[in-house]
Amino acid sequence: MTTISEIVLHRLRVPLTVPYKLSFVELRAFDTILVEVRDDDGRVGYGEATLLTGYTQENVTQSWDLACRLCRNMAGRSAEDIKRRAGEHDTETSFTSTAITTAVEMLEANVLLRSGKRTEVPLLALLYGENEARLADEIRNHLAHGYKTFKVKVGFHVDRDLTRVRLIQKLVAGRGRIRIDANQGYSRTQASRFASALDPQDVELLEQTCRAGDWEAAESVARVSTVPMMLDESIYTLDDVERAAQLGAAAYIKFKLMKAGGCDKLARALGRIRELGMTPVLGNGVACDIGCWMEARVAAALVDNAGEMNGFLKTAHSLLENPMPVESGAVVLDADYWPRLDRTALERYTQATLRCLPSGTKT
Repeated sequence: MTTISEIVLHRLRVPLTVPYKLSFVELRAFDTILVEVRDDDGRVGYGEATLLTGYTQENVTQSWDLACRLCRNMAGRSAEDIKRRAGEHDTETSFTSTAITTAVEMLEANVLLRSGKRTEVPLLALLYGENEARLADEIRNHLAHGYKTFKVKVGFHVDRDLTRVRLIQKLVAGRGRIRIDANQGYSRTQASRFASALDPQDVELLEQTCRAGDWEAAESVARVSTVPMMLDESIYTLDDVERAAQLGAAAYIKFKLMKAGGCDKLARALGRIRELGMTPVLGNGVACDIGCWMEARVAAALVDNAGEMNGFLKTAHSLLENPMPVESGAVVLDADYWPRLDRTALERYTQATLRCLPSGTKT
């Protein structure tokens, strides 16, 4: 039985290379909680929660307080007990529970994180440009670097969004696939107008046009859309997956490790999506290296489309001393790749630390 002898929590603010613009916020840094666990044999594991207010009900302050409260009482307990106790919080605070559980899963060398072979996971590339010249340069550069799937953010203004999407379609010209993500930015009427006006050329899917809790809107937009729909923010639990299938509200379901409560639970969720006749998409564009690495390992085994675990490419500096290689538009991981924290970067971005030991807690 594995006993966790030490837990260290790090509250980080990790700056981005360029601002990341969503329909409801513009991010300039990631607010991340990193969980570090050790056992008496010297094994170590890391888990991550990167909080995005507006996407999840959790915020970084609440998550930090919960992680501190839980972990103060976890050091000295068995790995299984810690995963069980963290799992009790999956429904309401899955980002926080996932950070704790995945740290233990990494320490245990969970089979999903050990491929045993070299793996490549194709990534999508985000398009930032607003005018034809910049978009043409971005698309040309991404194609040259091997990217074949592009993501464009909409949800701002229907007519301007449609114009920009059509321009991107003209520039891509059959050389790649396009994912369109509204991040809940439209009303039901706006979403219906946008989705029904899309030219399907090169469009793989349209993602989360309306507010997460508005299932009537999701069903309504799916009926008029000219392209396949994907739900993201609407999906938190397997009950949400079941509901999407029953309503016919989506052909694709995007899941994130931070929603799942752990790697094993993520694998079960991806399998259930397929059982219900939908296609799973995996990946978090708002995550640092540890979360993206875990998702890449799971995707290599269980997903057959472009991964969205590109958050680690948005940060100004990796949190790892051995950053994940990206070649020809894909995360490329050797069979024995295992992440190691860059302690200098960790210290640079740390805003608070809590160390938990069986005999008590030291800060």
